[in-house]
Amino acid sequence: MARILTGIQSSGRPHLGNILGAIKPAIELSKNPQNESFFFIADLHSLTTLKNGVERAEYVRAIAATWLAFGFDYQKNVFWRQSRVQEHTELSWYLNCFTPFPMLANATSFKDKSEKLADVNAGLFTYPVLQAADILLYNANIIPVGKDQKQHLEMSKDIAHRFNILAGEDILVLPEPQIDERIMTIPGLDGQKMSKSYHNYIDIFLPENELKKITKKILSDSKQLEEPKDPDNDITFQLYSLVASQAEVETMRQNYLNGGYGYGHAKQALFECFLEVFAEPRRIFNYYMENTEELEGILVEGEAKAREIAQDTIGKVRKVLGFSS
Repeated sequence: MARILTGIQSSGRPHLGNILGAIKPAIELSKNPQNESFFFIADLHSLTTLKNGVERAEYVRAIAATWLAFGFDYQKNVFWRQSRVQEHTELSWYLNCFTPFPMLANATSFKDKSEKLADVNAGLFTYPVLQAADILLYNANIIPVGKDQKQHLEMSKDIAHRFNILAGEDILVLPEPQIDERIMTIPGLDGQKMSKSYHNYIDIFLPENELKKITKKILSDSKQLEEPKDPDNDITFQLYSLVASQAEVETMRQNYLNGGYGYGHAKQALFECFLEVFAEPRRIFNYYMENTEELEGILVEGEAKAREIAQDTIGKVRKVLGFSS
């Protein structure tokens, strides 16, 4: 049985790109009886950029509610908040002492911001080490990641290998990345990759009137209503093709090519598709956001399961390092 682990930062509410690109594929993996899934909310990682505790707590609830809304079975798997299992930070410190400076200096998470060192905190610099601790605590075999995270996974393997050499035995399991080459970039309102950083994302859990306003903001060209349009180079059509049925997509494609069909019509169709396709996830999401005690209970239950495994790993590490008899 393969143990799969993945986490998502609590730096904002999940948007359509997160859902289609990471959350739904991960949940599909978790439905395979040959897999054992460990999914966590990386609230400690979010501290590198988000300092407001009230916002972070709200985002944690929203992320948890999203996983549940899309059908993650928290009873058969393990689902928890990173910050509630203190072994994450303990192992991170131990691994820091086995991680060479040049490795961290070459990490993309640091290099992308290294031109403005005044904006780089120590947490951002050592981010890959905490990420390694997240993975190695749970003896995870497979880590689903995008191409941009492959380097960090290789660093986790290198760190674990260094530690195992010192220990003289394979205490830490070396993880393997699982990169799905088929995953496409989800376009945002402006056509760039959908991202909170670009402020171009679509939150499908917004109230209907707000979701409709956001959908209307999708960038389009200046072609008039009666003119034929190119569906393959239109953001609204691209998004529609990701959520609508094949028959619905083909109908819209023909409408574009025939003319007499405006971008306003397409955006209205996309909005209505959001409401139809995500009706049940929206209902479940709102339920958990309104019933926070029940959501808290689910997370606490998962944290107890995660803590048991983490304590076993940290016990072996402490013994090797001479911190326990």
